[in-house]
Amino acid sequence: MKTVLIVEDDLINARVFSKILTKRGGLGVKHTENVDEVMKIAQAREADLILMDVSLSRSVYQGKSVDGIKITQMLKSDPQTASLPVILVTAHAMEGDRENFLRQSGADGYISKPVVDHQQFVDQIMELLPKDSVNG
Repeated sequence: MKTVLIVEDDLINARVFSKILTKRGGLGVKHTENVDEVMKIAQAREADLILMDVSLSRSVYQGKSVDGIKITQMLKSDPQTASLPVILVTAHAMEGDRENFLRQSGADGYISKPVVDHQQFVDQIMELLPKDSVNG
């Protein structure tokens, strides 16, 4: 079973995403907003894809406040985690934001909140999941 790591500081959103992914996608789900944990999970390959909230209000890494863009940059600049697909999730999507966020962060995809079309949400994630992952 493939696992999606949800990095999200809003528990309600995290719960909604979890439910959609497990029920509709048949995927395993982990959730954390702790950046050290995100890094650990990514490096240990315990997730096949990361759903990354852009505006993490409480996340801190090595004493600095970080958002989803910054965390994605860190993941993408580390050869150990660079190939892990990251999908940015944001509620503040203005025209052009999407391209900026993707360019800045090196993320693989982009989803805006609120998620209205659950099937499309799952499809978008399925598309980016590695096809032949080691843990099946």
